[in-house]
Amino acid sequence: MTDGPYVALTVLGVLGTGLVAGVFCGFSTFVMRGLAALPPERGAAAMQAINGAAVRPPFMIVFLGTAVLCAVIALVTFTLRPERGAVELLVGSALYLFGSFGLTVTANVPRNDALARLGPGSPRAAAYWPVYVREWTRWNHLRTLASAGAALSYVLALT
Repeated sequence: MTDGPYVALTVLGVLGTGLVAGVFCGFSTFVMRGLAALPPERGAAAMQAINGAAVRPPFMIVFLGTAVLCAVIALVTFTLRPERGAVELLVGSALYLFGSFGLTVTANVPRNDALARLGPGSPRAAAYWPVYVREWTRWNHLRTLASAGAALSYVLALT
């Protein structure tokens, strides 16, 4: 897998998982802290706007494209059974597919949807906001670690 054209797949895997890890890291380290410092109605409204912007092509191409790429890398690894790097490639794919993509679908998106159902200026949104920030950020830390771990695993497969 780490020879010939498969090197390109792995390098793209490093790039995609690393880019997603960077986006998630930014949210975990300063974006959510900044939003949490706002009054709840403003923080909730800002996050709703961010969530709307996130599902547009620039981020979705990277996020979903990387998921497809990781699935392809895993499939090729299972099919060709390379002598070197197979474990690292499968670990990297699993980390991204389950730890980044999977957590997004099962943990972060449901919280985004719950926030979207509340009017940003409503008392319910203000009450939910601290819970949302705490829970969403906790899951985001895990997505960050999983995406960064996937990038590291792919780098290790190249060595």
